[in-house]
Amino acid sequence: MSIKSIVGILVAVVLILGGYVFVVTSWSYSSGERAGWVQKLSSKGWLCKTWEGEMAMVSMPGTTTEKFYFTVWDDDVAAQINKVMGKRVSLHYEEKVGLPTSCFGETRHFVTKVSVVDEIPLALGIVVPTPQPAPAAPEKK
Repeated sequence: MSIKSIVGILVAVVLILGGYVFVVTSWSYSSGERAGWVQKLSSKGWLCKTWEGEMAMVSMPGTTTEKFYFTVWDDDVAAQINKVMGKRVSLHYEEKVGLPTSCFGETRHFVTKVSVVDEIPLALGIVVPTPQPAPAAPEKK
């Protein structure tokens, strides 16, 4: 084998691997919403820093909580999640399958958006509104 053929094979392998990573990171296997209370969000990684989080989901009061583990790539989304920590939120996520390493994140669920949930559903058609902060009293002059 000549040097040109070895270099050609190496270039082809790099292009194929790069194309695979591009396709896997831009394509979503599934997407959806999960609602609950974010319990933990931390920046992790030696070389590739990602935000890793944990959300507690309760389907009915008094039942065992289910944990939803997720990854956040975007620092702005992570900052939004930190602002609403302790409130009931809805996380929009995309599930990525086939990522080659854990450098992209520890989970398959990548959060892209967060919104605060104003009501807690108890059963079909029955909701409990979350308490809103009382308006500030006018200052006396």
